[in-house]
Amino acid sequence: MGLPQLFLHPNVDLSQGGFTVHWSTVIGLLALQALWILRVRAHRGEHRPTPWQATSFTLGLVVMFLSLNGPIHDISDYYLFTGHMVQHLVLTIVTPPLLLMGTPGWMLRPALRVGWVNATARVVTTPRAAITLFNLVLAGWHLPPLYNAAMYYHEVHIIQHLMFLVTAVLMWWPMLSPMPELPRLSYPGQMLYSFVMTLPMTIVSIFIVYADHVLYPAYASSPRLWGLSPLEDQRLGGLIMWIPGGLFFYLLTSVIFFKWVTSARDDQAAAQVR
Repeated sequence: MGLPQLFLHPNVDLSQGGFTVHWSTVIGLLALQALWILRVRAHRGEHRPTPWQATSFTLGLVVMFLSLNGPIHDISDYYLFTGHMVQHLVLTIVTPPLLLMGTPGWMLRPALRVGWVNATARVVTTPRAAITLFNLVLAGWHLPPLYNAAMYYHEVHIIQHLMFLVTAVLMWWPMLSPMPELPRLSYPGQMLYSFVMTLPMTIVSIFIVYADHVLYPAYASSPRLWGLSPLEDQRLGGLIMWIPGGLFFYLLTSVIFFKWVTSARDDQAAAQVR
């Protein structure tokens, strides 16, 4: 029994322009924005979301919309593995930190009053669990059987993206937690954590880049873009995960270092004032 046809066979012509919209994503994103607004309006405490938090959360939803619709979606689903790697990087290293930075701690705190939620959150937001869960999901979904299933079955593809988003939020939690009950790492801990994040991604990328055959046959039968053969496309996609993905976390490590130095200077200045 052969593989079924692509769940979204390439019936989109990029040369015609336009912007394809998948309304299921629009409904989900609008629901998240509405929930955020409702929580703000229901809040009776003194602390309100800052303009930066409101902008950050909305920007995260906009970035998610642009990655799941329009040209990025069309290229990744209909044409190139490379496009899919760009989409996955956006969904895992751009969208989650924007959403976390835009969510005040008090907005999530009521959920911790539920016993099983509290117990689960205290486990999955620890650095070891968060980084392990994210990288297991990342590596697992890039194994050919699971990745190919996501390309041929739309429901599986949706599950793949949801798992990326959820575990990416967990991965970012030790660095951006808005709640002291589920605390952030210290600055040195964040630097080590950010550096370690580059290692599993590098291993997955090497597996893809140095493969001597096409791992994901859905792209082998897709129309070609920009003169890339299926194998060239696969290797370029692996390099995008490897180099920009790795550089992002190295840059993040540097930013955390400078925040640590600045914080130490502020502490010294405060001590001298006393």
